[in-house]
Amino acid sequence: MNTALALKAAFLGFIEGLTEFLPVSSTGHLILFGHYLKFESPGHSFEVLIQLGAILAILSVYFARLWGLATGIFHDRQARLFVLGVLIAFLPAAVIGVFAHSIIKGVLFNPFVVCISLIAGGLVLLAVDETQFEVKHEDVSTFTPVMCLKIGLFQCVAMIPGVSRSGATIVGAMLFGASKRAAAEFSFFLAMPTMAGAFTYDLYKNHKLLSFEDGAAIGIGFVVAFITGLIVVRGLLGFVTRHGFTPFAWWRIVVGCFGLAAYVVYG
Repeated sequence: MNTALALKAAFLGFIEGLTEFLPVSSTGHLILFGHYLKFESPGHSFEVLIQLGAILAILSVYFARLWGLATGIFHDRQARLFVLGVLIAFLPAAVIGVFAHSIIKGVLFNPFVVCISLIAGGLVLLAVDETQFEVKHEDVSTFTPVMCLKIGLFQCVAMIPGVSRSGATIVGAMLFGASKRAAAEFSFFLAMPTMAGAFTYDLYKNHKLLSFEDGAAIGIGFVVAFITGLIVVRGLLGFVTRHGFTPFAWWRIVVGCFGLAAYVVYG
């Protein structure tokens, strides 16, 4: 494995860890940066598989909470309802992801789609941040199964690269009465089965296409994504509570505009 490839993999791992839990679309950023860095991965597997690092970052930060839920489902009704709610929210994306996998990878994984989605999503976030929603849920444990299903349907929009999985779920949760902090936290929990499912299915579909060099690049990206994701997860909830989503909205719009300009100039 040459040094240039290793550095590209490390940089893209950093981008993944930095953006996975922010409402800015990690996949969109990986597609854009990968395109202009001339980084190629068979079946776009790199962009999906390094998400395992981000998954482990959440598991590390929320281990005590997850252990409490795992042991509590046998005697705590609220814990059972919360776990059920996360699984219900995960189901729509799981079904669509399986049946539309080839279309998503073959048609939508391109820089133009990403740039348009980034800009459109940024405008939506600006509107959401200026809207005063009625807050009915300050804690994720109070989300109802029906509310979780609706949030899961919002997550499906993020099948379009550039939309942002976390952005879609956060906006959906706020529309249905969640506070900004609770919406962001539920997005973290929903990310675990969603990203684990995407990782498993993509590895199953594309493992025969991956060479040793591809595996080494994925390994580097995974480690860097884990370290960066760990830092982001620890600080994001407090940042969102204090500053809202406007900084991320402008981030999306700026990146989308620069990406479009580069696409017009360089292709």
